[in-house]
Amino acid sequence: MNSQGSKSRIELQEQRMYPSTEPKDWSWPFWPAVPLYPYGRRRTLRKEIVKDTIWTFDQLHGILYTIVPIRMTIVKLAAGGLLVYAPVAPTAECVGLVNELVAKHGEVKYILLPTSSGLEHKVFVGPFSRRFPQAQVFVAPHQWSFPFNLPLSWLGFPQKRTQELPENSSLVPFADEFDYAILDINLGRGSFAEVAVLHKRSRTLLVTDSIISVPEDPPQILQLDPYPLLFHARDNALEAMEDNEDNRRKGWQRISLFALYFRPSALEVTSMGQMFRDAFKAQERSLQSYFGLFPFRWQQTWKQTFDALRGQGRPFVAPILQILILPQAPRQVLNWADRVASWDFQQIIPCHFDSQILANPHQFRQAFAFLEKNPSVSKDFSGTESQPLFEEDLRFIQELEAGLVKRGIATPAKEKV
Repeated sequence: MNSQGSKSRIELQEQRMYPSTEPKDWSWPFWPAVPLYPYGRRRTLRKEIVKDTIWTFDQLHGILYTIVPIRMTIVKLAAGGLLVYAPVAPTAECVGLVNELVAKHGEVKYILLPTSSGLEHKVFVGPFSRRFPQAQVFVAPHQWSFPFNLPLSWLGFPQKRTQELPENSSLVPFADEFDYAILDINLGRGSFAEVAVLHKRSRTLLVTDSIISVPEDPPQILQLDPYPLLFHARDNALEAMEDNEDNRRKGWQRISLFALYFRPSALEVTSMGQMFRDAFKAQERSLQSYFGLFPFRWQQTWKQTFDALRGQGRPFVAPILQILILPQAPRQVLNWADRVASWDFQQIIPCHFDSQILANPHQFRQAFAFLEKNPSVSKDFSGTESQPLFEEDLRFIQELEAGLVKRGIATPAKEKV
């Protein structure tokens, strides 16, 4: 009787259609390993990008309601089976969505970790691979961990099934359908590695952090719980949170500025005294609203700042990579970008922000022109000359870089090529 009851429960679980409306299916108990919002409750949204071929799986991550999508991409193999690029948290909902594809297209055969420095990607690979024990795991070179550099097996990676991606992309078992290029920058105390992957048949480029595009409207995954959008839509702590389409859009655009600039020029940080005075007068002072604490005031120029950042949806390199990381090896980065730009692709799927960027190899390569002394003029998606990011918006990250260099934590940027 007990055995039959257990079997019935398993069958019901297998028959459940996802996404799930059961909060227990969103649970992620290992969130303390990387304590980012939404902590122990993670929703997953699946989207079909190329019919019966490519799907994205979006979850959320961030701090202080500054949250953006984190994305896994799954590609169907021509002979059957699936390749997973950059796994996300394998909640019951997420695994259920993957298993719907497995039932139709075959088992998960390959799992790729395309970065060495992205802890928010690395932390999910071990748990995800345990849910699909038949899959081979490939990782970007020079993996490292902080504060202690531990072996991958100690971080939960399956020892017998995990191997480093070889520099020669023809040596992997999925070489007939995919090409890849590894960017591997030695930062002294670690490395920044990114593996760009081309799915030849669909002409789709997969990247992790190197290229992004910011949508004007909030991604669908943020619409499931709009509170963070409404939290940041306010101009100050005294303003009420009103849920409407305009406020959701405004909140998303300001979140984007926070996430990419940390402190954009249009943002004024109030004093501690003013912050507490405003909190005392705030309409909402619950734990969810951080007891009314909201130390920000936005200037009217914030929308102009966002429009310049978005640039009509063009692909671009995030400011922190433009200033802190990629200038450490400009020639190496440009060689990598040239190789990727030699491929034939018509769209890019990154791991953050917009899930599908309609862009060609020239537009991809142009995003790295900031590393050149005399970059060529490019047209953006609207047909006008693309503009660089506002210098005043980059100032906070530039000051951060100067402080790190002064303390010997970072090294000065190399000269442009």
